[in-house]
Amino acid sequence: MKNFKKGFMIFLLLFIFLIITATSYAKSVSEDLSHTFFRLHIIANSDTTEDQALKLKVRDAILDYMKTLSYENMSKEEAMQISSEHLEDFKAIAKQVIHDNGYSYDVSLHIQNDYFPTKVYGNISLPAGYYDALKIEIGDAIGQNWWCSLFPPLCFVDVSSGVIKEDDENYLKENLNNEEFTIISGDSENVKLKFKIIEFLNEKNML
Repeated sequence: MKNFKKGFMIFLLLFIFLIITATSYAKSVSEDLSHTFFRLHIIANSDTTEDQALKLKVRDAILDYMKTLSYENMSKEEAMQISSEHLEDFKAIAKQVIHDNGYSYDVSLHIQNDYFPTKVYGNISLPAGYYDALKIEIGDAIGQNWWCSLFPPLCFVDVSSGVIKEDDENYLKENLNNEEFTIISGDSENVKLKFKIIEFLNEKNML
C-alpha cells in the first residue's frame, strides 16, 4: 500500500508538471503567433448559396485592393496601419460589389483581436488562437465565415495545389522564428500534438 501511494504521488506530480509545462509552452507559442499574423475575416450574410458566393466576391475585391496597398518588406504593424487608414475604402469596395450583384446588405468593418480555429493554407497550418484581424461582416453576418492571413500574405497564395510556393515559404521563414515556422509547417506527430495542446487550452480558456 505504501509503495502504491508513493507511485501514485510520483505519477500525480509528473502529470502536474507536464500540464504546467504544456500550458506554458502553448501560451508562449500562441502569443508569439498572435503577434506575428494579421488575419482577414469575412462573415457572410447567411448560408444560402447566393450569400456564400457573394462573400467570396467581396473577398476577391478586398484582396485585389489590398495588393495595391502592400509593398515589399512590409511589417505586420504597417499592414494593420494601412488597413486602418483604408477602412472606408474597404467598406466602399465591399458595398459596391454587393450592390453590383443586386443586394442591399450593409457592411461592418473593424480591426480587432478574434479567436480563430486551426486553418490550413496549402502545406502551412496555423494553430487555433487569438489573432489581430480585419473583420468584415456582411448584412446579418450569420453565415459561414472565411479567413486568411493578410500578413504574412497567405491570402494571396493559391492553395488549391496544396503547396505554398518556395518564395512565400521563404517569406514566412524570414518573418517567423525557427520554433514558430517548425510548428506551422511541420507534419510530424510531435507538431500535431503541439497543435492539440494549443487548441485544447484555448477551448478551455486556459491561455
